[in-house]
Amino acid sequence: MKKFIETLKNIWTITELRKRILYTLSLLMIFRFACFVVLPGISPSILKAAVSQSSSTGVLGLINTFTGGAFNSAAVMALGIMPYISASIIIQLLGFAVPYFQRLQKREGEAGQRRLNQITRWLTVAITLVQAGGYLTYIRVSFPSAIDPSIPTGIFWFSNIIILTAGTIFAMWLGERITEKGIGNGISLLIMIGIIATLPTSLIAEFDLRFSGSAAGGPIAFLLEIAFLVVVVMATVALVQGVRKIPIQFAKRMVGRETRQMPTTGRRDYIPVKVNASGVMPIIFAQALMFLPATLLQFTVDPTDPNAASSGLLATLNDFTSVPYNVIYFFMVIIFTYVYTALLVNPQQYSEWLKQQNAFIPGVKPGKNTEDFIDAVTTRITLPGSIFLGLVSILPAFAARLFGVNMTFAQFFGGTSLLIMVGVVLDTLQQVESYLLMQRYDGLTKSGRIGGRKGGVMPIGASM
Repeated sequence: MKKFIETLKNIWTITELRKRILYTLSLLMIFRFACFVVLPGISPSILKAAVSQSSSTGVLGLINTFTGGAFNSAAVMALGIMPYISASIIIQLLGFAVPYFQRLQKREGEAGQRRLNQITRWLTVAITLVQAGGYLTYIRVSFPSAIDPSIPTGIFWFSNIIILTAGTIFAMWLGERITEKGIGNGISLLIMIGIIATLPTSLIAEFDLRFSGSAAGGPIAFLLEIAFLVVVVMATVALVQGVRKIPIQFAKRMVGRETRQMPTTGRRDYIPVKVNASGVMPIIFAQALMFLPATLLQFTVDPTDPNAASSGLLATLNDFTSVPYNVIYFFMVIIFTYVYTALLVNPQQYSEWLKQQNAFIPGVKPGKNTEDFIDAVTTRITLPGSIFLGLVSILPAFAARLFGVNMTFAQFFGGTSLLIMVGVVLDTLQQVESYLLMQRYDGLTKSGRIGGRKGGVMPIGASM
């Protein structure tokens, strides 16, 4: 505890770091305040009562988690930063397939990156306009009593679509300002703060469930759940930070009459191959496909038959706690992990980089042999990483089905929410530690290092 307090004092002593932390917290508070401002023409009390009687699962429940409850509250931040995330993913995928975007990403440097950012912003506006119309349709169809009938339909739609779009653009601006002048990745922090915002209510609901007698286990079961959650978080940290280090050696060259090791001697040099190079993207892609049965179910069931939606294969795949759903979901995460890793990791690029740096992997010939070696190592290390990622993705279903954990609290036992929280926290801590080390203070940990801080060159893959 004394070491922790001393570290906090050191953080507060660094003027620039203190300003960045306060600036980040201020913008996050503004974002959270906007999450409670309800759209005009919607009654928050009626909407809250209607939402409490329905169950938001699947994609709607996931979006509500990412927005910190703003989605179910019909707030101006109901869509949050998710349209920007969707636009960024589309641009990133286009960079793998379209030559124009490949040129912007790799050849045109800073000017190309500015152009990509501009395209991403405009695509965000387009996506938000479409999603805003879909969201208002969802509110009107699912909760018609929450809409003020005295407001003309045209005015209600036009004004709220503009407001929802402005809310997403404002959230995007906040994220960019945090990245530029604050600490950590702003966009990721906005998502994380929305996820964490639902944790207290979920924890209280689980506490009431165990101690009210409506669920078996009582306090012992609750404590076991908390202990298991800690173990899952630790395992997720290991997944995010795990690397396979490929040692490299710099060739010696003659400088005058001396033979020198390039670039320097005595330094540990290696290429860290990440166990989970694809980050959270395989889970996002797999979830997107697993949401299709729920969409098809809406068009195939008979609205006059109350039992139609609870039977059949589509209904089974719409239940995220069912065995068929989780088996398919698990294997889809593994497949998408390999696909996305193949898109991210280019062994030829690393082979050329080693050649440019006059470096080589001991025991491996430069050129094609080095390329094949890196590809083989990446493929082997991706297998346990993909299996581990698949297990993390289905843990919420096991927690809800086998141990009776309530749905909202079960989301924190794995899946996208946990991976995003762990990845963002580690990235932010790494930046804080870099400030401490630059000012000759001790790092955040007395032993060990925040992942990726010491040693190593040109990491293969990224966690976020």
